[in-house]
Order: sequence, then C-alpha cells, then structure tokens
Amino acid sequence: MFDRVVADGLHRDSVRGASDEQIDRMAAEQGVARVPEAVREVLRLVGVRSGLWLAGTAFGVDAMTGERKRHAIASLGGLDHDLADPDGLLALTAHQGYAYQVVDGADLDQDDPPVWSVVEGEAVTKSWDSVSRWFAATAPDVADLRDVLEVMQEMGKSLPTWAQDIESR
Repeated sequence: MFDRVVADGLHRDSVRGASDEQIDRMAAEQGVARVPEAVREVLRLVGVRSGLWLAGTAFGVDAMTGERKRHAIASLGGLDHDLADPDGLLALTAHQGYAYQVVDGADLDQDDPPVWSVVEGEAVTKSWDSVSRWFAATAPDVADLRDVLEVMQEMGKSLPTWAQDIESR
C-alpha cells in the first residue's frame, strides 16, 4: 500500500518511520507488552512523521501517549461495546479528543488484528477487519489532492504547505 501511494506521487521523504526502540517506548508508555506486527510495520513507515497520511489526526510514536490511551478508555464509559480487553487496548489515533482508533487488548497477539473506532458518547465499532485494511483506508488519495492543487493554481490561490509533499505531473 505504501509503495503504491508513493508511486502515485507522494514524496517518500514527506513521511518518516519510527525505529523499533521508539515503537517499544510508545508501547511501554501505553502499558502494552506486544505491538502487533502490522502495527509495527505501519509505524516503521510513518510513525514519526505521517505527513498526509492521517493528516489532522494525532498518530505516531510521539503522539500516542499513555494519556491519550487513558482518554480512549475513558471514552468507552457508558457505551455498549464488544471489546474483550478495553484496559489493555493499544491506541493508534486520536482525533480532536473525542474519536479514537484502537486495537483491542485481547487482539494484540494477532499479527494483523482488527481496528476499532471509539467515538465518545456515540459508539464503538469494529471498523476494519485488519490493521492492513485500516492503513489502506487512511491512505491519502494523491490523485485527488493533485486535482485540488491544480484547481487552486487555476484560481490563483496560494498553495498549502502540503503541496510540496505531492509530485506534480
């Protein structure tokens, strides 16, 4: 998936991956003993700087702290859910302090576990059947972003800073 997005025109240097040591530090801060291999691979690709991947969402080894995990768990309060081990979950993302994407603590022994969405006060849903599908679903649509930039240029507008992350064609 990553290579396909780069081939579509995302500059490879617009993202930066995390080391296994950084990933282990994040896991320890969240109090989890194991990071599923698919999560680890995603973090190795975009875990320090995700660029247009998950733009506007807290993600990565520095952003996903123990405090954010505690907020995700607190967001479960009063909601019906099928998480088997919510206290042991691994928080992947946080969006505006009320929406989270997580891996159930009971699934951390799987190489490519499901990803759940937790929206405070609303619902908990199994949104993707694997981390791989979640990563693919959150990929930037480079062709669409390139079209946006072309329209902005035609209208004489200044290009956003993220324009440098997209190869022109």
